[in-house]
Amino acid sequence: MDNVKDIKKVFVAGAGLMGSQIALGCALSGYETWLYDSFPVAIDKVDGWSKKYLTERVEKGKLTKEQAEGALSKLHLTKDFDEAAKDADLTIEAIIEKKEEKEAFFKKLCGVVAADSLITTNSSFMASSLFANSVENPERLANLHYFNPALVMKLVEIVKGEHTSDKTAEILYDFAKSVGKTPVLLNKEIDGFVVNRISIAISNAALELIELGVASPEDIDIAIENGLNHPMGPFRLMDLTGIDLAYMISARQAKAGATVHGFDILKEKFEAGQHGRKTGKGWYDYNK
Repeated sequence: MDNVKDIKKVFVAGAGLMGSQIALGCALSGYETWLYDSFPVAIDKVDGWSKKYLTERVEKGKLTKEQAEGALSKLHLTKDFDEAAKDADLTIEAIIEKKEEKEAFFKKLCGVVAADSLITTNSSFMASSLFANSVENPERLANLHYFNPALVMKLVEIVKGEHTSDKTAEILYDFAKSVGKTPVLLNKEIDGFVVNRISIAISNAALELIELGVASPEDIDIAIENGLNHPMGPFRLMDLTGIDLAYMISARQAKAGATVHGFDILKEKFEAGQHGRKTGKGWYDYNK
């Protein structure tokens, strides 16, 4: 593959919140996009959601009817892995954040796609080097990290591992621009990449304030939103991105010997199923 113009078909794996929005964004940008999930109910849910989303955008004057119809014609939903992966020029993996499942996915993928087809993971904390041994020709492998909600957030982090070629990074950078995103290139892998590394530091400081009894989560959010002009305080943000993700990151950091504040609180919420907005309750109660 020589440049972004060689990308004709995009394969997005994982029809969850991130995968479905990434796929629709690619379709809206004119790419033939195939969204796959091994769970039929996930694919069925995206079918209804995508049509409703596009209809509402047309009603609000954000899209023309022709643009919405064009996106639907480009978005292909399937429960057949081989159908989705066959002839894909770019794969964006957005499945569950479990290393073993991602490894199995990449090994299976390499049995279907061409040797020069680009392979990326949307993982926010698993660097692509973890999967280099699972990918044939790993120079085509990198992180292509979208932010939640992927249809709204402009930033995409492109993270080069030692295995990633300059050409791969260049094409991914141009691809991100082609789907209306603002890309940044990380020349090396680092824990948390750029945004999450800084965000984790803020969250860790906020959790320390909770441990010390300084202020409530609500008041800390108000302080950060109004004092630092952040659009969302650290606790609202954790509810949006998922307390389960925050817990997993904290557990990994604690295991590595880092000072992690609020770990027991996060663990308690995680085990109680209070994962934030997606479960209806986290730091805030969304069922009221």
